Amino acid sequence: MKLKSKSAFIPYLLWIALFVIAPIGLILYYSMLDLNGEFTLVNYKNFFTSAYLTMTLTSFWYALIITFFTLLISYPTAYLLTKTKHKHLWLMLIIIPSWINLLLKTYAFIGIFGLYGPINAVMEILGFDPTQILFTDFSFVFVAVYIFIPFMIIPIFNALDKMNPSLIYASRDLGASPLTTFRRVIFPLTIEGVKSGIQVTFIPALSLFMITRLIAGNKVITLGTAIEQQFLVAQNWGMGSTIAVFLILIMFVIMVFTRKKKKGGRA
Repeated sequence: MKLKSKSAFIPYLLWIALFVIAPIGLILYYSMLDLNGEFTLVNYKNFFTSAYLTMTLTSFWYALIITFFTLLISYPTAYLLTKTKHKHLWLMLIIIPSWINLLLKTYAFIGIFGLYGPINAVMEILGFDPTQILFTDFSFVFVAVYIFIPFMIIPIFNALDKMNPSLIYASRDLGASPLTTFRRVIFPLTIEGVKSGIQVTFIPALSLFMITRLIAGNKVITLGTAIEQQFLVAQNWGMGSTIAVFLILIMFVIMVFTRKKKKGGRA
């Protein structure tokens, strides 16, 4: 039995070795090569220059803004879904748009935010002059939040749905206000769902590049955009791999801080 249980792990170990460890190893290898293919650590030295550090802070800032607004919209939405009669049906209707190809949704927003799009058409009807909404920070954050909302709602909805409602009733019977009940009972009991939502939002938001290209018009430079430019434009695979290495390290640190904890506070 023990031999069978051990052999069952072989496919998973092979998968991890081929599609996790090997790609990371290749990234580490290329990060230590210069344009001539010679071994060097100059790429790591260049990463700590002001240009790349500023770009990293910018990526963190935009990822933080995107995560904040996504959480601000998703939490009350998930809470209201748990109170509806056909909650799983409404949840499915929210999830369905995430099945659509990201590129198609991005091009749809280009038409919506364009000078001749429906938003500017409504503004003209109201007597306002057309405004260039596309290629702005607002359009970039708006589209990113729209894309990540379903991924934030799902873990929060699951946490809220599993919560024992008698705890809320007990809190109200003891005289707690709705705000106090949320702050002391509901939110602490659903914090793991919030952490999972932050993981699936903040980490991908750090490496966005398609939206920055098409919606922000390259006015927003993130770590993902820099990696794309180094690989496809500058053909500097070494520097692109170096940025990817630090991006992986940042993602790992975020996962450690937002990891699920067992009862008693022990991980």
